[in-house]
This record gives sequence, structure tokens and C-alpha cells, in this order.
Amino acid sequence: MRKIWKVKDSDPATRDNLASSLNISKVTAQLLLNRGVGTSEEAADFLKCSLSSCHDPFLFKDMDKAVSRIKNAMADGERMLVYGDYDVDGMTGVALLYSALNNVGAHVSTYIPNRLEEGYGLNMKAIKNAHKDGISLIITVDCGITSFQEVEYACSLGIDVIVTDHHEVLESRVPPAVAVINPLQPDCKYPFKHLAGVGLAYKLAKALYEDTPFFAEDFLDLVGLGTVADIAPIVGENRILTKHGLTELNTRGRVGLKALMDVAGLEGKDISSTHIGFMLGPRINAMGRTGSPQKALELLLSKDPLEAAKLAKMLDAENKNRQKIEARILEEALSKVEREVNFKHHRVIVLASENWHPGVIGIVASRIADRFYRPAILISLDGKLGKGSGRSIENFHLFEYLLRCKDILTGFGGHESACGVTIEKDRIDEFRDKINEEAAKDAVETIFNPKLDIDMDIELNMLSQDVIREIESLAPFGADNPRPVLSSRNLIMKDGPRQIGKSGFKIWVTDNKITCEAVSFSKGNLDVPNAGSNLNLAYIPSINDWQGVQSIQLELKDIQ
Repeated sequence: MRKIWKVKDSDPATRDNLASSLNISKVTAQLLLNRGVGTSEEAADFLKCSLSSCHDPFLFKDMDKAVSRIKNAMADGERMLVYGDYDVDGMTGVALLYSALNNVGAHVSTYIPNRLEEGYGLNMKAIKNAHKDGISLIITVDCGITSFQEVEYACSLGIDVIVTDHHEVLESRVPPAVAVINPLQPDCKYPFKHLAGVGLAYKLAKALYEDTPFFAEDFLDLVGLGTVADIAPIVGENRILTKHGLTELNTRGRVGLKALMDVAGLEGKDISSTHIGFMLGPRINAMGRTGSPQKALELLLSKDPLEAAKLAKMLDAENKNRQKIEARILEEALSKVEREVNFKHHRVIVLASENWHPGVIGIVASRIADRFYRPAILISLDGKLGKGSGRSIENFHLFEYLLRCKDILTGFGGHESACGVTIEKDRIDEFRDKINEEAAKDAVETIFNPKLDIDMDIELNMLSQDVIREIESLAPFGADNPRPVLSSRNLIMKDGPRQIGKSGFKIWVTDNKITCEAVSFSKGNLDVPNAGSNLNLAYIPSINDWQGVQSIQLELKDIQ
């Protein structure tokens, strides 16, 4: 399916003024404008990325209540439980909050449910066991905002609950907890609404550490790791926390993370958000998907290099197992799409099977959504019940469409771009029809056409190594602050293509002023051109360092 190139609108006068005032290239100035940075003062703050720009944690609704309840529990010697989700965001948040509480002398333990046996979020059995263990305060991380019955049950047992969760608030209702830390509450005045679960844990730790000798900033490596892995938007506070988190990740040397970097082949490398997204995050997530999430948490908390090395190898092996399972499910899902999906009528792809591992279907849903540019929900069936995971596309708010189907679903949660559902097997067809009926009502047809967002169309000779270094200063990159994509037109393919790796290729292109190497590490849907062809290219510019020689390299995103 051909992509529609969407080049962002430009404002040459504002761009040129910004470039002049900051002494930067017009390319970098346009990239800043595209990211909502319109003045030299805003640009200076964006590039400085100072922790002092972050907001006071006590601006959160209920933050004062949460801190007061924790301090009272500490004073009375109460036992606390930090209860988290089994993904990277949840596990880093649990590791952070457990460590923060442990530092100030709290009597604290941790719990992460097993995805396959217990499912997502708070559950009655875990709460009952906590009560038996003498727990009187549960603090959730990255879950709990829709756990109304579970929180009520905890209260009936004399257990107080503090909910910290960044997921959507269901119909403006929150559970009857002693405190709810969630910026999406209608009456929460916290200015930044997009913190990940680990970001909320950090904010709670920072509030708790007020007037103590401890520093929540010591946990920023965990914040950066969880924020990027959860695909939270890397803007505002998230970008600040992630940038400083990457610095911590590269310098602090947390024992468990160092072992994980080693097993991932990243020893000695400058860790970026890309390394988190594709190498570190998946290895931690694998344990939550197919194994024991507790092992991943133990790695994050480990202070013993030998133990950490053993755990890191375990995570690496489980990730390889996950990849095999994922490949099989993807093959089956693609076959189902071919047989069951009518793209004229199905704007949302809903697939189900009894053969699919529930811990891996979310990744496959993401691949299906990317390939067909349709929201995709995959459901793993177990007897009469199905557990599903969904991924969306740009401008399709998945959670809002699930709300319209709530009478069909047994349970659901999530946000704009991802969701989880529970549904009875015999209602899946009804759900598929209903969500597609709702999408047909008001989802604009054009959003289902694959697009490639391009920051700026430039002459190829506007690129230089200095300009590319300026572009890199906009990092860390991630959701809502992606690596800048540029386009250049009327280029001539001077040489190639030459194969690289298993399915990649490289070519050399020129505008008769400069010549650059352009590469694709995986052919994907790209049409490989012939020598002498006239081309329009969309690409990410970078500097290639080969045997000490640096040169401009274009990572191909599309070819016309």
C-alpha cells in the first residue's frame, strides 16, 4: 500500500527568524517549529531540557493525601505493598517506588501479577493474600484506575489503597482509594497529562523525599527506561525526564541494567531511546509476557553482578522464545486477515484464536496494525472467555470506541493507542460488528490510508554533518518527537543497488551538488530502484562512522 507523503506546513518568516536568533540552520529551526517550539525562549528551554522545568509533584490531586498516608504508615510500622503491572513501565515503576520507600525505612514488599494466571491489574486473590500477610497499605503502579470492586474489597479488609495510574479514567469515576494519582482525572490540575506509570512513581517518590537527604533523581534511569518502553509521548516533562534518564543509564551503572546491556550486545555503547525500544525493553517485557515478571523485577533491583548476569541471560533466553511464538502467531494472523477481513467494511481488524499466547498478541496486533493501517485487536481464547490486546493508528482513539462497545465486553482498559479487553467467546462476532459500525459512523475514511509524516522538503545539498548534529540535539526521540524525516526530490541514483544484510540494500544518490549513501536495512514495502532512476526520497539523516571516516547517510523511509 503506497504511503501518502504529508509534508508539514512551513512558515518561512518565523523559521528564518528563529534560525537567525539561535544561529542554527533553517532545517533545525523548522524542526523546532514542527514540535510546537515557536520562539527563541521556548527553543532555548527545549534544547536546555532542564530538570528545573518540571512541575511540583504536589500539584497532583491527592498527592498530599498519598504522602501523608505513607508517612503515617511508616511512623506506625505498617506493612506496605507496591503492586504493579507486568510490562516495562510497571516493573520499572515498582522497582523505583520500592527502592524509594526502602531508603526511608518503610516496611515494604512488591507484587506483580502473572499475566497468564491472574491477568492485568489488582485482583481479589492477591488482595486476600496481602491481608493474610498483614499488609495494611497497597500502592499501585501503572494500574488500578478501573479497579472499583478490588479497591472496595481491599477497604472491606481494612487495607487502604493509593492508586497511581496513567491510564484513561472510566467515565470520570475513580475507585474509592485514599488517594488517586492520575493527571487524567477531570479535577486534577497537574499541567502535564502524559507521564508514564513510572513517571507517576517518580513524582510520588519526589514528593515523599521532600525534606530528606535522598534524591528521586537517582532513579531517572528507570524513568527513562519505562517511559520510552511504554511508548509515552517524548514531549514536555517526559522528554526532560527521558533525556536525563538516558544520561543516568549511560553513567550510573545500575548493576541489573548493566548486565542486561551486556547480554544485548550494548556494552560500551551510548544508549539511546532506540536501544531501549528495540533491545532493552523487549527483554524485560518478555518475562511479563511468557515467563515470570518477578525475575525481571529482581534484575532491576539486583546489586549482585553474578546474580544480575544470570538473570539477564534468563531474560535474553525468554525474549528469544517470545520471538518464536510471535512469528508463529503473526503467520496465523496474516492468514486469518486474508480469509476473514473485508477491507471495504472492516475499519477495525478483530481476530481470535484458541492457539494464541495471550502474552504476545499485543505485539502481533501492533504488526498487523502497521501492515494494514487499521486498528487491530487480537483475542486469545481460553474456553468460553477471550482476552484481547489492541493497537491503534493515528487519529483513531481506541479507548473511546471501546466505550461504545462496553455492554458487549466483560472488561476493558487502555488509552488512545492501545487497549486490553476481556470478552465472552460467543460475543466476539457481535463486538467486531459493533466496533466497525461505530467506526463507520464518524471515523474519517482518509485516516485509514497509510501516511508518512515528513518534517521538511529540502534540497539535498542543505544537509551537512553540522546540520545533522543540530538535528540530533532534538533527542531523545520517541512518540510525538520522532526522529525527523526529511524528503528530497528530483535526485538521480548514481550507483547501486547493493544488498546489505539479509534483506537490505544501499544506493548512492546525487543532486549534482552532493552525493550521499542511502540505505534500507530491511526492504519492507520499498521498491528497489534501478541505476540512473530519478527519485524522490524520504529519509532520516545521520552520520555514518566507518573505520574512523564520517559521512552523511540517509536511512530510507520511502521511495517514489
